[in-house]
Amino acid sequence: MRHLYRCPLRWADMDAYGHVNNVVFLRYLEEARIDFLFRPDKDFQQGSVVARHEIDYKRQLVHRHTPVDIELWVTEIRAASFTLAYEVKDPDQVYVRASTVIVPFDFEAQRPRRITSEEREFLEEYRDDRSGSAADAAAEKHGDEAVAA
Repeated sequence: MRHLYRCPLRWADMDAYGHVNNVVFLRYLEEARIDFLFRPDKDFQQGSVVARHEIDYKRQLVHRHTPVDIELWVTEIRAASFTLAYEVKDPDQVYVRASTVIVPFDFEAQRPRRITSEEREFLEEYRDDRSGSAADAAAEKHGDEAVAA
């Protein structure tokens, strides 16, 4: 299963060319991650920190007044970390593919901690080892290249 976040685009997100600035995409990923991890029914209340981000820009996103979709899913669960994958997209195209390694963290003890059984159970619901989507497959078939930063 994948989590869907409808991310609003803001006027301040765009660069001088009317495109969403590449740096802003990291904030979009953060918003999707918070929406996923900190919900009333499922919560990583003990805390977590980001250990690593990787982002591939596929095409420019032009500023508009409608939200962009961010799909988020879990690709790996280890004893003391997990990896989230993302696609920032519209139904017919992908703008960004990214991943984040997250480490559960005990802020009181100031050290990483292991994933609890409840957290693991929650993460397993969103585990999806498939990468990409039909839109990605079509884009790669046509030889689309990553957009230069």
